[in-house]
Amino acid sequence: MLLEMRVFGLAIDPLTNAPIVILKDAEDKNVLPIWIGPLEASAIATELEKIQLSRPMTHDLLRDIFKNLAITVSKVAITNLEDNVYYAAIHLIYGENSYAIDARPSDAIAVALRTNSPIFVENKVLEKSKNIDIGKRSFASKGHQKDDRLDSEGDKQAEWLDVLTNLSSENFGKYKM
Repeated sequence: MLLEMRVFGLAIDPLTNAPIVILKDAEDKNVLPIWIGPLEASAIATELEKIQLSRPMTHDLLRDIFKNLAITVSKVAITNLEDNVYYAAIHLIYGENSYAIDARPSDAIAVALRTNSPIFVENKVLEKSKNIDIGKRSFASKGHQKDDRLDSEGDKQAEWLDVLTNLSSENFGKYKM
């Protein structure tokens, strides 16, 4: 089952300095932090902050191609979480045909923001994300081991997830590009 969510903001992982895009549902009951790269965070931030660039970036180009070819982005969906890797799909409609295109969540979110398309998350992803090892996730793409600052009982992980869940919009500053 899909739950509609919105981009709540961008944050920085205090242990790794990696950007995190934070999705929340309309009732602020569910939160999904997704660790992304700095370039992907920049693409999301430019759209969130409505920064106009002199030349189109990749996601702007994609939006313009869709528009000129009469392709509609009906939604994007975060579909799975396996081995600390998130998966997404961009759902397109072209004529009478529908397509689901595999994408990284950061790209799917950047496209959704540019096309004013809804963002959905599979409930199973929300459930799996509650069990993610923050230390492993933060360092997985860099080939590092779990950070020593995270204890074996997961106290720091639970504390970090609690912080993310209870963030308010006042907690966010401008993401530095």
